[in-house]
Amino acid sequence: MLNNNDVFNVLFDAVSEGVIVVNEQQKIVATNASAENMFGYSKHELLNQDLLVLIPKDYHHSHSDNVENFMAHKERRQMGHGRDLYGICKNGNAIPVEAGLNPLEIEGESYVMAIVIDISVRKKQEEELLRLNNKLEEEVKQRTKELRYTVDSLTIVNKELDEEIKKRIEAQGKTVKALKKEKELNELKTKFLSLVSHEFKTPLSGILTSAMLLGKYKLSEQQEKRDKHIKTITDKVHYLNNILNDFLSVEKLESGKIKYNYSNFNVSKIVNEVIYNANMLLKEGQVINYPENIDEYSMFQDEKTVELALSNLVNNAVKYSSENTIIDINIQQNDTTTTFIVKDNGIGIPKTEQKNIFNRYFRAENALLTQGTGIGLNIVKSHIENLGGSISFTSEENKGSEFIFKLPNTAKQ
Repeated sequence: MLNNNDVFNVLFDAVSEGVIVVNEQQKIVATNASAENMFGYSKHELLNQDLLVLIPKDYHHSHSDNVENFMAHKERRQMGHGRDLYGICKNGNAIPVEAGLNPLEIEGESYVMAIVIDISVRKKQEEELLRLNNKLEEEVKQRTKELRYTVDSLTIVNKELDEEIKKRIEAQGKTVKALKKEKELNELKTKFLSLVSHEFKTPLSGILTSAMLLGKYKLSEQQEKRDKHIKTITDKVHYLNNILNDFLSVEKLESGKIKYNYSNFNVSKIVNEVIYNANMLLKEGQVINYPENIDEYSMFQDEKTVELALSNLVNNAVKYSSENTIIDINIQQNDTTTTFIVKDNGIGIPKTEQKNIFNRYFRAENALLTQGTGIGLNIVKSHIENLGGSISFTSEENKGSEFIFKLPNTAKQ
């Protein structure tokens, strides 16, 4: 048993942390004032008591084995290893603690000195942080509802448009409603709200302006002007719908709700569809070179996802290239893999920013004046990797970019 002099040499009563010393029989042989105050005991009241008096009953069954294992190895370590620890006060209350164990040898006897810290204040702070995060999440939900209300209002304003426009608006409305599942926190939520503010403001203003002007052109000879504003509304609704689809894809990818539908299809089928749609976006003098010798290529993959990936890269090549430029599409296939290559002569990606190009919401400095959300390439990369493929690129500023993605000819289900 330790005498008073031994105890004085082991610990000082002035230490702010709680100090508890137990022997090999797991009996408490020494404590300091901080430990006694922490657990609500008077001076020396804990001496000769079993250490289990300070440990929750749920952990009694495993405590002895843990102590014996520690005494056998005799190495300093923290208790808990990532799980919450609690101590039991004299009044029966449990308090959250951190504890560090230190082996001691005094006059041939083995002891364990535990340095104990009451972390109740820290736990309250963590709970407050969680409360604030939940509050932030509710605020994002409210902003999303407000956005949905704005889009629904646009549907009412444009009710006199033809059936095709109505269908587009309805599709947009359904997509907006899906945004209520958005659960991104902290930076993701902040970036989401910022994107909505910047990317929706201009299209929404254009739609409202064209919708109001439509009501002024009532004469039959003014049909050309009506058509012009109808096209403006259609284009901008289509643009908004694409943005919302991107946000919905992000949510599905994050939550693991994506389900791929695998089937056999000819590669030329998706190429024809992608080029047909891209031709409507071409600037003056731009040309897309059709890939050669692909008639015999076929794949067993998710057709829509492969088309989405190729379409995103081709549309980017058109968007970030100037007039009178060429976009080359090259496709190669061997026994196991199909490789898609899209090359342009556009603005390119600055070298210092290339490492971030697949990050969500990232946009290169030289592309900030061009409409976009910075989501497309992130979605494409996630889909391609989910299908067992890979994507890479090379680029030089003001000279163009070449994107390459590879997919297995046959998907693993």
